[in-house]
Amino acid sequence: MSYSLDVNILLYSSDASSPFHAKAKSFLESCMSRSDVLYLSWPTIMSYLRIATHPSIFDEPLMPEEAMANVETLLNLPNSRCLAEEDGFWETWRSVTSETAVRGNLVPDAHLAALLRFHGVRRLYTHDRDYRRFDFLDVQDPLA
Repeated sequence: MSYSLDVNILLYSSDASSPFHAKAKSFLESCMSRSDVLYLSWPTIMSYLRIATHPSIFDEPLMPEEAMANVETLLNLPNSRCLAEEDGFWETWRSVTSETAVRGNLVPDAHLAALLRFHGVRRLYTHDRDYRRFDFLDVQDPLA
């Protein structure tokens, strides 16, 4: 079964000070050895790069080169694919946001949810309960 990862899984796996670090790192390592297709979205990747390197968010932020190397490791997996908006995405966005009230901090979550729906990816691994608002997703928390 194909799946995707939310940015929080990537961030926790990079943040040794997080109480979720060990579980997230172990889970991410298991993902790297799976044969299922791992779909990453560009918004997730850019969020990871922004947050993991931000000195006001991480006590020990990653250097940009280190964060990019982490992304490249995932992108270079033989079973990894990137999701992007394509023609027709706006209609999917409108459908997703008509089913769930979306504003403020839920906008980036809805963006990822709409990308997953647009590309037919149903399973999302995340520690963020907000994704449970999108009934079409099979939301799994590997850190629970």
